[in-house]
Formats: sequence, structure tokens, C-alpha cells
Amino acid sequence: MNTNDIPENRNCTLQKCFLLFLVVITLHLQATTKTYASKVTLKGKVTDKSNGQPIPGATIYIAELKSGTASAVDGTYSINDLPAIKVLVQVKSLGYKTLLENIDLSVITEKNFELETAITEVNEVVITGMSKNTEIKRSPVPIVVVDQKYLQQNLGSNIIDGISHVPGVNAVSTGPNVSKPFIRGLGYNRVLTLFDGVRQEGQQWGDEHGIEVDEYSVDRIEIIKGPASLTYGSDAMAGVVNLIPPNPARPGSIFGEVFNNYQSNNRLIGNSFMLAGNENGLAWRFRASHKMATNYENKIDGRVYGTGFQETDASAFVGINKQWGFSHLNITLYDDLQEIPDGSRDSLTRKFTKQITEADTVRPIVSNKELNQYQINTLHQHVQHYRVYSANTIILGEGKLEVGAGFQESIRREYSHPQAPDVPGLYLQLQTFSYDLKYHLPEWKGIETTVGVNGMYQENANKGTEFIIPDYKEFDIGPFAFVRKAFDKLDISGGIRYDNRSFSNSSMYVKQDASTGFGIQVQPPDTAGASHPFADYKHTFSGVSGSAGATYVFFRQFFRESECCPWVPRSQHFRDLCQRSASGHQHLPDRKSCLQTGVQFTGRHRLVFVYQTCECKHRGIQQQHQQLHFRPEITEQSRRRFRDCCGQSNLSF
Repeated sequence: MNTNDIPENRNCTLQKCFLLFLVVITLHLQATTKTYASKVTLKGKVTDKSNGQPIPGATIYIAELKSGTASAVDGTYSINDLPAIKVLVQVKSLGYKTLLENIDLSVITEKNFELETAITEVNEVVITGMSKNTEIKRSPVPIVVVDQKYLQQNLGSNIIDGISHVPGVNAVSTGPNVSKPFIRGLGYNRVLTLFDGVRQEGQQWGDEHGIEVDEYSVDRIEIIKGPASLTYGSDAMAGVVNLIPPNPARPGSIFGEVFNNYQSNNRLIGNSFMLAGNENGLAWRFRASHKMATNYENKIDGRVYGTGFQETDASAFVGINKQWGFSHLNITLYDDLQEIPDGSRDSLTRKFTKQITEADTVRPIVSNKELNQYQINTLHQHVQHYRVYSANTIILGEGKLEVGAGFQESIRREYSHPQAPDVPGLYLQLQTFSYDLKYHLPEWKGIETTVGVNGMYQENANKGTEFIIPDYKEFDIGPFAFVRKAFDKLDISGGIRYDNRSFSNSSMYVKQDASTGFGIQVQPPDTAGASHPFADYKHTFSGVSGSAGATYVFFRQFFRESECCPWVPRSQHFRDLCQRSASGHQHLPDRKSCLQTGVQFTGRHRLVFVYQTCECKHRGIQQQHQQLHFRPEITEQSRRRFRDCCGQSNLSF
């Protein structure tokens, strides 16, 4: 990048932000006697809370360090090379309620966990929208978590189709393998898509350009339904879709995965192979995938011409985890050939026709062989996306520095000339360098403070014969600060951010090439008779944004809806509301997927306030609804009935 192309005010802003970071880190290092955290090992045992039996295969994972393990046959576990800092530990096992616990590794190095059996999962750790990993119930940001099970049950032609049934989320599709996420009616540049926390840049302004991600490489998705500009900038006005790949393999293990998918409508054949391992702190993973489909079919048109596609993907990951933190390097490759449907039909037979000349005066009818073949047509798009990014966390005493950087290139070619099949009409080449720096200051009186800066530098170039957007350069920078305070049940958080975006594009002149008849770019002085679709333009946009939020966890105990707990109010309307929401108004889950909470507040007149919450997880989607009921004083008979059934000694909470 030529620094002469950057406006002077942008250079000043960038210098000030980096100087601020250097000052903060320098002051912190002077105030502490430790450069790196001590090396510790967390060990213990995972057991069933009801009977004390060991739970083998339970996952113990620390998301902020990307480190974890699984319990042995006797329930014991051990995680080595950990820094002596405060972390959020997640313990989960199939059929048990996920346990989340904050542990100070400088004090505690041995911890036993007791898991409770549960019908549904209502607790998750989220990494999107907050400065650090947070329990979903304690996040003031409205967020939905979609797990791998849901994605596999809702496979489409691409990853965005898989979340189109999440309440509040839609997918706009204009062709084969092309879908864009919409959140509460807003999409395109107002919804920010991330892959593993790195912004996805690939001409998202257009509805014929999809998200260039291998759907088989995504393990879970976190969706923010609402503004998230504090952490991600103004592009996250409507929300964020974070596509998250699998966690690194457990230490000392090597495992593989083979996934096959067949869909009958368009005869889609999908295959994916993955191999991953982790030995002595060195983790790695490789995945290769391929999908191909012919024209899809509907009951009115039969097979729709121009809707086939072929997609090939590959990704690789390597990283090291030590007591000082971790450093991970990732590479992804995406290559997609997708046909271009135009919907043209013969006026007599109503069968599909195809373009064979530039003048498009004669259109032959598409044969049944062409409608059923996997071979890509002459008129098609070729979409390629390459990405290299690195995520790093360095422990600095009691503080923590996160550094992320990535480079990606999106190449889109639309072959729209039937008599010149090798000449792309639309040819866009977009290169993006993104950066993200965060420094988590040492906790002070329970206050967690994070300062950071993120943004990107971007260049777009036209190399085809059609020109719908200019050649441009863009530079974004956004420093921010975030503060969070956690009490017993109350979490308060807030922050402020300043965004600065400099945009510039040069004049574009286009004239017809005498030899081919196609449009080409020309430069002065050879502009006589040329059109001038884009003039010189330069502008700097800036703005300040802030947000504040709070969460309060006031229920203390869960118990299932059953006839042995008669004092818990049962509202058919309430159950239906929970069921409809959990299913996206399409499928009713089993009633056992709903949990209720009763919280007793006994007042002066012995009136019981019962708060009822329905936590649902249907097909991988979590929803929550609440109702408040007022009940007369609980009778002693009800107390005994509840005690005998649910095993509680009393009804006081």
C-alpha cells in the first residue's frame, strides 16, 4: 500500500491509535513484574451430580485460549501449558447440562465438575458481540446460537440457506448457490458476515453474489439480531452472522471425518473429508470438500435451466498453544462455478430457451439432456475466494493482547458472451487486508476493560468488458473502548467507538474495442468518443457510536413441567408461544424440550410471585420467553408433593 495515497488526516488518526496502544501496553508492563504468565496445569474429575459416577468423554474447553481436552474413562482430565489468569471454563457432555465456571488459574489448579442431567441445552459460551467470551445469558446483546446438529438437519445449497428458518433471519436467493443473509429486513452491507471472527469481504452489495464459505467447514453459527457497531463498525448496523469452524483437536489425538450429502431435487452430491490432530501443543487441521448439482426442479416448470453449480473448497489450519497464549494460522480456498438463469421460454411450448449469439435474435429450446446434465453451461459465473488470516493471543502479566490480521482476495467473473466464452463480461477483483487489535487490561475491582482498534484496507479493480462499479480504494479505522462489571446476578456493560472511513475512486472512461466490439477502459488522452460512467471522487466519513446494556439473572432453579409440581402455573398459551418460537412457526417440538422456572418471593401478605420462563432448544435454536404469575400461598400438601417428586427439602429459594 502506497502511503502517498492515504490522506494526511488518515495517517494522523492511524498514528494516534497505535501510539495509544503502545502507551497503554508500556505502562502496564512497567507496573507488573511478570512479562509472561506462569505455566500451570488444570486437572480434576467430571462426575454425575446425581450418583457421583464418572463421566467419560466430557469436553472441558477454554474458548479464549482455544485449549481443551476430554475426560478419560474414569472421568479425570488434565489441560497443560495454561497461563495463570482468570478464564471461563466450559464443561459439556451429551445428555447433561453444560456447566460454565470462572476459574482463576493463579489460585486454582485442581477443579472437579459435577454435571446435571438435562433434556435440553440452555447454556452456551458466545464469542460474538462482546469484548471476550461470555455466557449467553449474561450477554446484553440479542444473540442466537445455531449448532452443528441444526445445520446438518437443514442442509441447503449453501451455509446461508441453513439458517434461513431462524426467527428474524431470512435468506435472499437469486440463483444457484447464491444466498445473502437478511436480519429483520436489512441485508447486504448492513449485515456483517464473519468467518472465525474475520470479516467476509466479497462484493456483498449485490444480490447475485453469495457468501464464499464451505458450509461443511462450519461447526456453529452465532447470530446477533440487532446493531453491533461498537465491536465491528458501521457495517454491522442490522446484525452479525459469525460462522465458526470446529475447535482444535484435543491434545494427543488425531481424528478424521467423512461427510456425504445427497439431495434429490437438484441431485446435489456433496462430499467432505477432514483430518485433524494435536500433539505437544501443535494443533493442525485439513479439510477438502466438493459439491455439484444439476438444475433444480419445480412442479410448474420442471427442471429450471441455468441453476446448476459445482463448488470445490479446501482449508488448512496450524497453530501452537503454550503458556504465553496461542498463535494460529488459517488458509481457506473457495472455487465455485455457477450457471446464470435468465428464465427465457419459448412462446408456444413454454420450454426454456438459451442464448447462443450476442445479438440474441434466435433462441433454441433447451434439450432434456442439457436440463439433466452436471456440466456447466457456457454462460456462467466463476467465483473464487482466497483467505489467509492469523489469530494470536499473548498473555502480558495479568493483561492480554489479541492480534488478528487477514488478507483475502475475491475474484468474480461472469461469462456472458456466448460467442466468446473465454472472455468475462463482469470481472471484479477485490483485495482486502483486515486488522483487529485488542488489549484486555488487568481486572480492577471487578471491572473488565478492553481497548482496541480494527478496520481494513481495500482495493477493487475492474478487468472485464462490463463496468458497474468503479475502481476504488478504501481505508477503515475504528478505535473503541469497552467496560464490563459483573455482580452476583447483574452484568453491566458499555462502550464507545469512533469510526473513520476514507474512500476514493478515479475517473473511468470506457469505449468500444474495434476488434471485439466489447467495452474496454481507456485513459486520457485517448478518451475521444468514450463514455464517462464514473468521475473522480474522494470523501472521508466519520462518526461516533456508543452502547450500554445490562442483564440480570434472577431465576435460581430449573425443574421440569410435570403433574407432581402443581404449584407451578401452566398456561397453554404460554406453552404454545414457546413451541411456536422454538420451531420458527413451522414445527412443534416435544413438550419435554421446554423448561420452567419457579421463583418464590413471599411478601407481607403471603402472596407468591411465580416467574415462569420457557427455555427451548428445537433443532439447535435457542429461544426464551417469560411470564409472571401471582398465586396464593402454597399449601403444605403441595410442599410435600413437590418434595417427594422433585427431591427438594423446601420451596424457599
